Amino acid sequence: MSALPSGAAAPHSPRGRSAPDPVAGSAELEAVLERVTYANEETGYTIARASPVRGGADLVTVVGPLLGAQVGESLSLTGRWTSHPKYGRQFEVWSYRTVLPATVQGIERYLGSGLIKGIGPKTAARIVEHFGTETLEVIDADAGRLAEVPGLGPKRTKAIAAAWVEQRAIKEVMVFLQSVEVSTSLAVRVYKKYGDAAIGVVKNEPYRLANEVWGIGFKTADAIARAVGIPHDAPERVKAALQYTLSQASDGGHCFLPAPNLVADTVELLGLEAAPVAKALAELAAEGEHVIADEVPAKDSTVPARYLAPFFHAERGLAQGLLGLLRTGEDRLGAFATVDWDRAFAWLRARADAELAPEQAEAVRLALTEKVAVLTGGPGCGKSFTVASIVALARAKGAKVMLAAPTGRAAKRLAELTGFEARTLHRMLELRPGGDAAYDRDNPLDVDLLVVDESSMLDTILANKLVKAVPPGAHLLLVGDVDQLPSVGAGEVLRDLLASEAVPRVRLTQVFRQAAESGVVANAHKVNRGVLPDLAEYPDFFWFACDDNELVADRVVEIVTRRIPAKFGLHPVRDVQVLAPMHRGGPGAGNLNTRLQEALTPAREGLAERRHGGRVFRLGDKVIQIRNDYTKGKAGVFNGTVGLVQGIDPVEQTLTIRTDEDEDVDYEFTELDELVHAYAITVHRSQGSEYPAVVVPVTTSAWTMLQRNLLYTAITRARRLVVLVGSKQALEAAVRKAGTGKRHTGLTHRLEV
Repeated sequence: MSALPSGAAAPHSPRGRSAPDPVAGSAELEAVLERVTYANEETGYTIARASPVRGGADLVTVVGPLLGAQVGESLSLTGRWTSHPKYGRQFEVWSYRTVLPATVQGIERYLGSGLIKGIGPKTAARIVEHFGTETLEVIDADAGRLAEVPGLGPKRTKAIAAAWVEQRAIKEVMVFLQSVEVSTSLAVRVYKKYGDAAIGVVKNEPYRLANEVWGIGFKTADAIARAVGIPHDAPERVKAALQYTLSQASDGGHCFLPAPNLVADTVELLGLEAAPVAKALAELAAEGEHVIADEVPAKDSTVPARYLAPFFHAERGLAQGLLGLLRTGEDRLGAFATVDWDRAFAWLRARADAELAPEQAEAVRLALTEKVAVLTGGPGCGKSFTVASIVALARAKGAKVMLAAPTGRAAKRLAELTGFEARTLHRMLELRPGGDAAYDRDNPLDVDLLVVDESSMLDTILANKLVKAVPPGAHLLLVGDVDQLPSVGAGEVLRDLLASEAVPRVRLTQVFRQAAESGVVANAHKVNRGVLPDLAEYPDFFWFACDDNELVADRVVEIVTRRIPAKFGLHPVRDVQVLAPMHRGGPGAGNLNTRLQEALTPAREGLAERRHGGRVFRLGDKVIQIRNDYTKGKAGVFNGTVGLVQGIDPVEQTLTIRTDEDEDVDYEFTELDELVHAYAITVHRSQGSEYPAVVVPVTTSAWTMLQRNLLYTAITRARRLVVLVGSKQALEAAVRKAGTGKRHTGLTHRLEV
């Protein structure tokens, strides 16, 4: 029995086309993969250096579809020798398969390459010294014999054996998945989800993967389904496509889609007639498990709304929860019903040596007398001072007060501005694996006044969990800037609440003099009114004209790495954040991350790094979490959490991140697709955060994303400094375009019941 499949792996070929005819000028090369110098995660194209098994010790360059191959693996490559005009002789790969090394040196290098958790170069040398060329067979047949190796105790032996078994099983899943070009990291996730049943699920129920394995969507599951022979018009395929279309809509912010839109989008996706799609939708809605049918009022008619079940239940639960809080007869802040407000405001004036403006005073009164209230307003309008005043009065009456925000950075800032402890919503609610909260209707928070800042970030599902945890009679104050971008998740909760007459609200509009002197504040308000910002009036607001989209990236890198640190003394990684309208393109977050990493944390001899797919992680890198992971850290790590790479352990195969909540969190190497670099992030991902300085590329290449609330949100993320880089045409377009249309939500309607 072989240790890992040898020669059985399905050949890899470039995505979207078959490998060239191997007869015409083809060659074979057996080599050990030594290092990867470039890998494109989307296309699979890879540039690497490999050590030939025969024919000399010099490394050769190999190029082609190698994504999935691991450094240290022995590969049998099919392709041809070519000569590049700049880089010289190289081997163009058409396909490859993995093979097991047969020599002592090959086995030692293979084991010590970091492929097997717990085995580094020194341990590999000791194991191979003991077992020689039989090493791999020994580990595979009787891993307990590793205890014979000096320095390997029972605990370490057991861990290595378990890692070996898992690696072999993952490899078997990969062998099958490689035929439909599923990446290595996704193969690992499939195995970890289903264990020994993985191949059975992949072959017999591929559409389960789209719902149950993070990172696998309908298109990947559909490719697998085609490979295993599922008909293109099979009912399970159509139903999976309908759910995928609704899921894509939720990623775009919608809680539901009108039924005709849903059918039309799915017809376009599948290339089928409308009739079988409409029939499958009717069946899904009748089952009522995954898709819910409802009627949502719209002007003089109704919309046949089709929800994914979690969004329907969350939206309805949120509306019922808010109405329940508003209508309850209990009041945990009942003392404020009869308070002498003149005395209360005089006490605040003496305490803070500052006067509340009339609309701020109205907000204080509203928050302490209404069970649910919304406080909104732009930068410089005194939201933080108003919140601090509300909290001070409540605490003076002995009330139990909690402050929270959706992100760690926002919670930190709220604590700094008010002088009171603030936590993230996830930590306050103690969200658990699966997304359930420790605090809910049956176990509410012990709180009299709950203040939630950056409420524009609240999506429908998180807002529902929040409201469930508020006890009857407690007061809930939602604070946020409704003119910013809506939440990343589905819904536009703050906007829907302000559209409902049921929820009391105050909008702060007065910009205070000191704030108005800031170019950041003044220009944010100009943009919000649809007026071009002043580009040469302020010492904290800069404009760098650059009409060539390809040169914008060069200018951004120069500004971040040299100009801002030299002029303002700010750290280019910790203090400066690039906010891009979109991910793709030269001035997009993806390319800017690559460029900024090269400039700020370049590769250095002897410095640990870890390549994962098309990205390489190095010590000091700034990274951001892109999904909720409730299993990590003390209380989970959540989408939008930013951190710095603190350590890389190639033997234990872990990468350690120090998060912006000052917590060290370990990631297995197989989990690194949860992280992306964060030197540059999209404006959407920056919501709820604030940075000393922001740099924003504004280019025509991001034309579809250019809109007023996006630019306004980017500018308002800055505390001290804003730098815009790009074309005047793009800037004018962003200011002129009011924003995208309303999302499909039913919350306002449900609050009118």
